Amino acid sequence: MRSVSAIFFYLLIISNRALAQAENPILKLLPHGTILYGNIPYANDTSKRHLLDIYLPPAGKNIFPVVVWIHGGGWRKGDKFSAMDNMDDSAREMIEKGYAIVSINYRYSSSDKFPAQIQDCNRALSFIEEFGSKYRLDKNNIALIGFSAGGHLAALLGLSNNNDVNTFYKEGKIEQFRIKLIIDYYGISDIVTLKGPGIADPNSGVQLLLGAKAFKEPEKSTEASPVTYIDGNDPPFFIVHGDKDQAVDSSQSVELANKLNQSRVINELMILPNAPHGGNSFDSPAVRSKLFKYLKIYLR
Repeated sequence: MRSVSAIFFYLLIISNRALAQAENPILKLLPHGTILYGNIPYANDTSKRHLLDIYLPPAGKNIFPVVVWIHGGGWRKGDKFSAMDNMDDSAREMIEKGYAIVSINYRYSSSDKFPAQIQDCNRALSFIEEFGSKYRLDKNNIALIGFSAGGHLAALLGLSNNNDVNTFYKEGKIEQFRIKLIIDYYGISDIVTLKGPGIADPNSGVQLLLGAKAFKEPEKSTEASPVTYIDGNDPPFFIVHGDKDQAVDSSQSVELANKLNQSRVINELMILPNAPHGGNSFDSPAVRSKLFKYLKIYLR
């Protein structure tokens, strides 16, 4: 009976893996033989917003440095596949160069206000901390990469990691993770100084995130701003922003870089001429060259 049960369990794992591969639109963009562990619950519940995908290089090391991929969408849409399609050259090169990618979902602001989103990001890192070895993930070598709302969350996650912000963790249980690098594509860094036409819109991403206009919730705006947590012990940053971004003004990334410089945190800001909010220009050879320079230096 034990052998029959073991065979059944093995077939069930194979079946679930095959189903995840069939449903995954990103796998075909990655190198042949890329290993996918799809739709893994990271928060001990059945919510689709608490799923992650793990992509492993097809061969090489027994354990891989990890790039945690955080999607954008104004904190109210998008999923763990978002940005991987128009950043497919970067994602493919990560796998080719021996990095694992862990792409995560998180709760939407339309149903759960801040700090639910950053709590979910920390829960995903907690999953890597606890179960990473099972999937050949090196919990001691983690980089965060995020786009738009995901860039905000990547910066907030990395900068608050060495601050004891108990509201950013499920049930207030603080954990610290070995985050070696933060890669922020056109994310908001300071909600207090944010400007643009969407600020007065009651349906804007920031207002839905906070549950109110930013100026009416100054304490929450400050709490949700990555720049609040900058200190000299923070990991290095690579920041990319377009100078024609009409969704998040590039001054947000300039402010982030300036405040990192004030605390002597290693960083580089790359402003792309004529680039909008997202798109293929962020996957260009020039940007990828810088991206992989930082990954090579800080993720070993």
